[in-house]
Amino acid sequence: MIILGLDPSLSCTGYGLIRAEGNRLAHVANGQLKTDPKAPLPARLAHLATMLDALLADHRPDTAAAEEIFVNKNPQSTLKLAQARGVVLMIAARSGLEVGEYAARLVKKAVVGIGSAEKPQVHAMVQRLLPTATIAGPDAADALAVAITHAHHLASARSGLTQGR
Repeated sequence: MIILGLDPSLSCTGYGLIRAEGNRLAHVANGQLKTDPKAPLPARLAHLATMLDALLADHRPDTAAAEEIFVNKNPQSTLKLAQARGVVLMIAARSGLEVGEYAARLVKKAVVGIGSAEKPQVHAMVQRLLPTATIAGPDAADALAVAITHAHHLASARSGLTQGR
């Protein structure tokens, strides 16, 4: 199963693709989808959608997961993040993917073991879990962490189903 993890942002949406086979995880791809900060907001959102469509066409994931929104101190930043996240969720859903959504604290706890972990800790643990990956940056590391969290969630759900029989 190929899992697409997404760390939505208007300026730089991170993505990470992993292959999950049982409890084994393998890196497929990761990167960053950047928009031009000088472009008008609608053009930036459309460009993000186009890049995500191309990514989905190239890799054909089986499922996706995105980090939930967090509230910034700056309301304008929160609104832009929410709009980018809406594009990410819509494009994934339009492609027929089920999309898991995870709070940042849950992702950090799933990957590092501590919900208050810092970005460098998440990056280091993702690198340890996916040793063949060359991680494109902090946004890509966060997206891979979201994908790993989703893989764990799906494995737990399957385990619960088989134990309930």
